[in-house]
Amino acid sequence: MARRSEGQTRLDDAARAGWLYYVSGRTQDEIAALMGISRQSAQRLVSLSIAERLIKVRLDHPIAACLELAEALKERYGLRQVEIVPSDPESESATVGVAEAGAAELERWLKQSDPLVIAMGTGRTLRAMIDQLSPIECPQHKIVSLTGNISPDGSAAYFNVIFSMADAIKAPHFPMPLPVIVSSPEEKALLHAQPLVAPTIALGQKSDVTFVGIGDMAITAPLLVDGFLKPDEMEDLLRAGAVGEICGWIFGADGNLLDHPVNDRVASLHIPSREHSTVIGMARGKRKHAAILAAVRGGHINGLITDEEAARRLLKR
Repeated sequence: MARRSEGQTRLDDAARAGWLYYVSGRTQDEIAALMGISRQSAQRLVSLSIAERLIKVRLDHPIAACLELAEALKERYGLRQVEIVPSDPESESATVGVAEAGAAELERWLKQSDPLVIAMGTGRTLRAMIDQLSPIECPQHKIVSLTGNISPDGSAAYFNVIFSMADAIKAPHFPMPLPVIVSSPEEKALLHAQPLVAPTIALGQKSDVTFVGIGDMAITAPLLVDGFLKPDEMEDLLRAGAVGEICGWIFGADGNLLDHPVNDRVASLHIPSREHSTVIGMARGKRKHAAILAAVRGGHINGLITDEEAARRLLKR
């Protein structure tokens, strides 16, 4: 019999401690006694169970202030659905809270018995959301990627979510075997016409629900950090008024897509029609405020998952 590694043994212990604390309701002193360890060791194991995502915590009770903000945003911007999560002023994470709420929302769609087409964007927030997704078999649904899954160097894009999502829910999936941004409009047209790509494009436009991240435009923006844009291209876009992007499509403060050569080279699918699809944008954090506002102003989304701070900022505009 193969021996378990020390790391695997520690994860096993963390899973046990996490289960005892969060599910069974044991105190850390009780866990220490049950596992024959010190209270400090029990505390570290419980913390490790969260850090390694062995235990996933979600808030099921809606906070009244969050509900009021959600209703106000629906009325102000004509949104179909809104979910607001509490803000953590000390957190620098761009995904905390939003990822968990997104996973819960996605699971509600997945549990529907009627077949659905679910379109997915890409990015850090959506990747964090899929990490929070509970395994569930949904062979009746189809998952389609709106965005290419190829990085500029030809490797698989790390923050593309369709493969990890399909593995979690055991559903047919349709990836987009392209970069987010290609070298020319002519190359884009050629690639979109390929027999392996055209069916994915057609399917994506029929989506029942769509989940997308809302990206900001700055020198720290993922499109630049991940190599899809060059520094001089980003500088030119910022001079042209770029404040945000969804699936690589770049827009200004008024929400309109920029008339810029980079947008002519975006190989992602157009965001599905908001008349026929629920398009849920996900973002939080101060650096995303301008992009979130532009996304709702431009009508790129009709659903939003964000935090209290961003919601209040949107209502002041």
